[in-house]
Amino acid sequence: MGRMVKSDLNNIHKVHFIGIGGIGVSAVARMFLLEGKQVSGSDRSESEVTRELAKLGAKIFVGHAAENVANDIDLIIYTIAIPPDNPELARAGELGIKAITYPQALGLISQDKQTIAVAGTHGKTTTTAMLAQIVITAQLEPTVIVGSFLLDHASNFIAGRGDLFIVEACEYQRSFLNLNPQIVIITNIEADHLDYYRDLADIQNAFSELVSKLPVDGFLICNPNDPNLAPVIKHAGCQIIDYIQFPTSNLKLPVPGAHNILNAQAALAGAQILGVSPSTSLRALNEFKGTWRRFQFKGQLADDILIYDDYAHHPTEIRATLAAAGEKFPERRIVAVFQPHLYSRTRQLLASFAESFIDADQVLLAPIYAAREEPDGVTSSEQLAEAIGSKAANYPDLPAIATALKNTVQPNDLIITIGAGNICEVAEALLS
Repeated sequence: MGRMVKSDLNNIHKVHFIGIGGIGVSAVARMFLLEGKQVSGSDRSESEVTRELAKLGAKIFVGHAAENVANDIDLIIYTIAIPPDNPELARAGELGIKAITYPQALGLISQDKQTIAVAGTHGKTTTTAMLAQIVITAQLEPTVIVGSFLLDHASNFIAGRGDLFIVEACEYQRSFLNLNPQIVIITNIEADHLDYYRDLADIQNAFSELVSKLPVDGFLICNPNDPNLAPVIKHAGCQIIDYIQFPTSNLKLPVPGAHNILNAQAALAGAQILGVSPSTSLRALNEFKGTWRRFQFKGQLADDILIYDDYAHHPTEIRATLAAAGEKFPERRIVAVFQPHLYSRTRQLLASFAESFIDADQVLLAPIYAAREEPDGVTSSEQLAEAIGSKAANYPDLPAIATALKNTVQPNDLIITIGAGNICEVAEALLS
């Protein structure tokens, strides 16, 4: 689509986003709105994200149509999830408007900033948010783009006056290779996104490419003893920092779970490289409220029934979330409401998904959230329910789950809605 340099963004006045409701894309839209640019954008449906952007002055279209693209637009930014035959992308081509992907836009933003890319299969959103909280507390004024809303800031974008750019770096379709980082954090690596990657080795290869972009005086923060990282760090030409070595004795995180302690250690390592004192880092982490849809408290029903919501969509994440719930509320029965995300992921990881609900007392399954896929005619939530066993049942839709919960939930239960789709609507239906 042609090479742009960052300074070109300064000459852009009207930008149209295809898939503006996406959590990453919306952060760039928010950034441009705050810079005084005219922003329009389209998405399949309205959401909390699009409503917030509209309040800031964005013109939002529901549905994709060629006429959404005005002929005086300077730049199109689109999510990699949209198909090549999208009518707005086609219209941009006809009009000769430059179109770049969201990852390419991140690459442009990172070009003239000191970039810290936070990557990994699990924990990258929370680690990005934790590091951002520390660096903001230390008054280093970073620019931050994160794949969720920071609960302290009610935003997925923070405008900074400094030259630091802290960004959540997604591995899907090798998106993170557009970045130009000086520091890379890799929380962990596991098999995921197998609708795109061939296998774990293919994923490791992508992470190796990211690490190879680091300059000799750059830093790679990771757990070098993790066997899945061995082929990645083998080619690192920069200094490697082991985040597991960072002490946690004075860490009193408000967010539960062993996985969050690991996320905090990675953030502590990043902060140390940036020259933040350990006392400032610990103070920031001990006040960290978390991010949207990461073990987020949604509300309370009668009979002291608590409702939480979590974005977990991989077996490792589900297991960690439910373990954290059990740690925080050892006396409560845990009722997990799960919406599998993607047919491919459910099919390839079915046995692991079944095992991941070990800490749940009851499991209610929604139909698979297809997202970017067509049904494969084979994989279903019914299969997963059978694999989990007698404590699990599948339901035809979200309203059916809400009804079932009203009939089966017990006093003092903890209900947790889990998944990367729209499963949080169940929590909202129960609370409304």
